[in-house]
Amino acid sequence: MIDCGIKPNKFTFPVVLKACSGLQALEDGKEIHLHVKRFGLHSDVYICTALVDFYAKCGCLSEAQIMFDKMLKRDVVSWNSMIAGHALHGLYEDTMKLVFEMQIAGSSPNSSTIVSILPAVGRAKALNQGKGIHGYCIRRNFDKDALVGTALLDMYGKCNHLEYARRNFDILSTKNEVTWSAMVGAYVLCDHTREALMLFDKMFRDENVNLSPVTLGTVLRGCAKLTDMSKGKQIHGYLIKSGFVLDIMVANSLLAMYAKGGILDDANRFFEEIEMKDTVSFSAIISGYVQNGNAEEALVIFRKMQISTIEPDIATMVGILPACAHLAALENGQCNHSYLIVRGFASDTSIGNALIDMYSKCGRIEFAREVFDRMPKRDIITWNAIILGYGIHGLGAESLLLFHDLLSLGLKPDDVTFINLLSACSHAGLVSEGKHWFTAMNQDFNITPRIEHCICMVDLLGRGGFLDEAFDFIQKMPFDPDVRIWGALLSACRIHENIELGEEVSNKIQMLGPEGTGNFVLLSNIYSAAGRWDDAAQVRIVQRDKGFKKSPGCSWIEINGSVHAFVGGDKSHLQSAWIYAKLEELLVDMKKLGYRADTSFVLQDVEEEEKERSLLYHSEKLAIAFGILSLSPSKPIFVTKNLRVCRDCHTAIKFITKITNRAITVRDATRFHHFRGGSCNCGDFWYPQADSQDEVARSACVKILPPHPESHPRSHPGSTYSITS
Repeated sequence: MIDCGIKPNKFTFPVVLKACSGLQALEDGKEIHLHVKRFGLHSDVYICTALVDFYAKCGCLSEAQIMFDKMLKRDVVSWNSMIAGHALHGLYEDTMKLVFEMQIAGSSPNSSTIVSILPAVGRAKALNQGKGIHGYCIRRNFDKDALVGTALLDMYGKCNHLEYARRNFDILSTKNEVTWSAMVGAYVLCDHTREALMLFDKMFRDENVNLSPVTLGTVLRGCAKLTDMSKGKQIHGYLIKSGFVLDIMVANSLLAMYAKGGILDDANRFFEEIEMKDTVSFSAIISGYVQNGNAEEALVIFRKMQISTIEPDIATMVGILPACAHLAALENGQCNHSYLIVRGFASDTSIGNALIDMYSKCGRIEFAREVFDRMPKRDIITWNAIILGYGIHGLGAESLLLFHDLLSLGLKPDDVTFINLLSACSHAGLVSEGKHWFTAMNQDFNITPRIEHCICMVDLLGRGGFLDEAFDFIQKMPFDPDVRIWGALLSACRIHENIELGEEVSNKIQMLGPEGTGNFVLLSNIYSAAGRWDDAAQVRIVQRDKGFKKSPGCSWIEINGSVHAFVGGDKSHLQSAWIYAKLEELLVDMKKLGYRADTSFVLQDVEEEEKERSLLYHSEKLAIAFGILSLSPSKPIFVTKNLRVCRDCHTAIKFITKITNRAITVRDATRFHHFRGGSCNCGDFWYPQADSQDEVARSACVKILPPHPESHPRSHPGSTYSITS
């Protein structure tokens, strides 16, 4: 039009600016703004309003404010453009301030104003403000309008007031597909997923409402929450027949449903079928793999994303960092951290929280603290992550100091904070401190203890040697103990070799029904350590008859960005011959220093020499030997194991650090063990020694909540897979 020499008028510019805001075409819009000035139309109220709306919707709120301030005349539409722009970007306080200024200036909010501000009210969960707006709508008779009524029920749903949301839904005489979708979404958001699916069925079958991609995406999220794959698959069939499966938003919701539901084969198959994948597609499949314990597959998908033209966003990075933490893949995590800095994502609070967790679980608590100190904004999740981080490294005193810092800043700890704090006290053997904060949690902070808090207390008392007190604590709990509670006490019985109490606790576990193999293994270990081989064998027979199979011990180590996995006694690794030869060489040197194999951890009644050989080839020893062969002498060795390190391996690794003069860190399912110069930072608190092999003074020690309990790479033992970022 411009090229043809035709002059635009005041009706042309609002239309084309609306197109620019819809396409987020900021540069094109700025160029059109120049044309407005060139044609002398920059004072027209309609064009100025269109410019305000354009800048606000494109996120340029300062430019929108400049345009708005320059307007000689403002009508209700002008005010609504500014209000809607701020509400769109979640700026609740600024939005409400503009509404008040609008009224002071003599303009009354209309129904469009209400529809703009209610989503911001809902996101801020400002229920009282929302009720006030609702009262205004009733006085102005706006509440009967379908758009306003829908916005009201959506606001109540986001404020977790489902009853009010449903009441608004029921009184609306006219309901469109957006209204139905908002009500379904409110049920899903408030975790009333079955009611959401029932309403969806009524909407689809009885009311004959046209389904939109938003509605279908909402109900698929509900199926994912309920793990109702049968309903999800029915909807999948409908999507294929109707063609909605081609809509990328619907496809991503379907993908997320399969991924979160743990049906990873179907998720991966559908992921490959999506032709126009976007960032959300990759984020959904990556998060699904991580949440279901398949971190290595998540990293492979992430590598495919990097090779493609799609750049990871904040949501993708928040999903991939736990995969690095799970595998203790520090080099991959550091590469991802560099990417976050380059993209300007590192200042995001959720990214900072994920980095703290990643560095903590990769054995670099000092890096986690550096991230924590540099974060411009911290939330309670940030504090919880760093408190847990210090706890899992045995630094219980530091966890307590951080907790006091949190209180001194006037922040309010939540129930997770106390789980992490009690766990840290257990890790460090800080029994009196743990007791104090367990009592204070209820009395001073009004937080009712949950089963997880009680598990921490039983663990704290039991591992500290107060077995009778731990038993009494369980008996006095306000709710019935479950298998996890008794399992924590049984673990303490194993540590302190209390056979009598161990048998009693085991009987209670059997009455409840064991959740897995761990409790069978603990009781079998107790019997084996006491030389009661027949009883140990009987426990294993019961375990087998009930269909419980012990997870094999698996360890892995990252070498130059590639992770190598080992299973005890396995010889499938390409360098097995050198690894086994190195272990034999180390065994000779260890014996010269006084090492004797702790054969109480061999569950079979076989010859001592055979027991010694069995212990020598435990998975963590294989990984450490490979690390010695592969890494320069100055580089520390970091090994991750899916099960707890046995006492013999714990002793042997101390000897290996003296022989090789190397620092070795092992992250097992219980805690981090930092070995240096013949000692471990746990001070052998969890591994009582009765002979001269104990070269380490008993200092404060720790135990941690397992970062990824009984999990290990699904790759074949001895295999190597590249996860280089």
